[in-house]
Amino acid sequence: MKVLVTGVTGMVGEGVVLECLSDPGVERVLVVGRKSCGIEHAKLTEIVHADFFDLSPIAGRLVDLDACFFCLGVSSVGMSEDEYRRRTYDLTLNMAKLLAENNPGMTFCYVSGSGTDSTETGRSMWARVKGKTENDLLKLPFKAAYMFRAGYLHPTQGASNTHRYYRVLSWIYPILRRLLPKHVSTLRELGVAMIRVSRAGYDKPILEVKDIVRLARS
Repeated sequence: MKVLVTGVTGMVGEGVVLECLSDPGVERVLVVGRKSCGIEHAKLTEIVHADFFDLSPIAGRLVDLDACFFCLGVSSVGMSEDEYRRRTYDLTLNMAKLLAENNPGMTFCYVSGSGTDSTETGRSMWARVKGKTENDLLKLPFKAAYMFRAGYLHPTQGASNTHRYYRVLSWIYPILRRLLPKHVSTLRELGVAMIRVSRAGYDKPILEVKDIVRLARS
C-alpha cells in the first residue's frame, strides 16, 4: 500500500506516520508539509510545499496512491469562523478534490474530532465547520472515505512533536482510559485503525473512538 500523510510536523500526523513506517504492508509513505518533518526512512519521501491552497506545482507527484491519512488541522481558539473555515474546510477540500481526481481508487481518512456536528447547525463553531468538512469529503468520488472522530489521544512514546501538556497528563492516562473508554485512545491505535480501514474497509464512514479502538485490536 502506498500512502500520503499530511500534518506530520504535528503530534497526530507524526504518530500516524510512525505506524505507517513500521507496518510491513505499507510499501511507500509520501509526506507533504509546509516544512520538513525531520524523519528519515527508506520508505519515506517528502515534499515540502508552502501553499496548500495552490497545489498545482506538486499535483503531478500526488498520484499512484492507495490511501491518504489527512492529519493536518488547527485549533479554533481565537479564530473567527471565516478564518477557521478557510484553514479547515477550504484547505482540506482543496487537496481532497485533487487527490480524488488523480487517484480514483484511493481511500481517504480524515482526522476529525469527537463532538463534530454532522447537521452543520449547532452552536459550536468548530463542530459545524468540521461537520461540513466531513459531509463534503464523503461526497467526493473516492473508493471510500472515513471520518475519524478522535477524542483524547495518548501520544506515542519517543515522538518529537508531543505537546507539552500531553506529557504532563501522561500519568493520568490509565485512569482516563478506565473511566472514559468512549473518549480515550492512543495515537498508535489511530494509526493502526487508519491502515486497517484502508486495507479492508469498515461498515460505516464515521468512526468514533470505540470504532478506532476496535479496529486497532482486530
